[in-house]
Amino acid sequence: MTIGITDTGITSHPDLDRNVVPGYDFISNSAAARDGGGRDSNPRDEGDWYAAGECGTAGASDSSWHGTHVAGTVAAVADSQGVVGVAPNAKIQPIRVLGKCGGSLSDIADAVVWAAGGTVAGVPANPNPADVINMSLGGSGMCGTTYQNAINAAVSRGVPVVVAAGNENQPAANVRPANCRNTIVVAASTSQGARASFSNYGSAVDVTAPGANIISTVNNGATTPTTAGHAAYNGTSMATPHVAGLAALLLAERPSLTPAQVESTLRSTARSMPVSCSAGCGAGLADAARAVSSLGGSS
Repeated sequence: MTIGITDTGITSHPDLDRNVVPGYDFISNSAAARDGGGRDSNPRDEGDWYAAGECGTAGASDSSWHGTHVAGTVAAVADSQGVVGVAPNAKIQPIRVLGKCGGSLSDIADAVVWAAGGTVAGVPANPNPADVINMSLGGSGMCGTTYQNAINAAVSRGVPVVVAAGNENQPAANVRPANCRNTIVVAASTSQGARASFSNYGSAVDVTAPGANIISTVNNGATTPTTAGHAAYNGTSMATPHVAGLAALLLAERPSLTPAQVESTLRSTARSMPVSCSAGCGAGLADAARAVSSLGGSS
């Protein structure tokens, strides 16, 4: 299985390199991209740092290496170092849509279409279309036509779209793409099995997965890439790749599953939240063993 990761791109990492397949850089704004131009075939994360006063904030920020962290949770290789991904034999397809100060909806929408094997004007066809798409990103507002059409295009090609519920401690229905139809929406839990205090919640959520103090792959550079490392992050961005990786495991077990069947399997095999979630955590905690074994696979 191949998981398309629409994010900040990726940096070289010994925990990941063996599983990475060619992706694409969809950032059309050269200032945000920091690579000297617009869209191109190199999805390397150039860093999303910014100085004080930039990006609508008072303070400065170092680079997050967000896409590299997400990629490790999905499919870091199973070896004797670092971490192991949920689907360690899957392939990672980095699709760069977020740079300095974030990203544009049009770039993200085009990336989703391309990831699933659809046609995007001016961009070469995807030689290795994704089987699952991970969207650990979001913003306020309702799901617009462009966004929804892109997600529908992926789902119509049989590709589940797994998205973050958001980190504002509010109903996930208030943020996009969590409020887009045909998505699998993931909230975040703590290690005790409670909803994380930051996690969005409510009727839009399908399942919950670990999203607090998640150790995964990063780069050690404060601004531009330097050496490979590991770090613990918090967010529904960290919960989402747990479920995207599990979706890949389900499709590896039964490739004929539709996106709706992947979603229903995740929901029907989830276990109750160990700590009550009155705000709404979907069907509960995603349970990989139960989900895979429900399709006849080994737990």
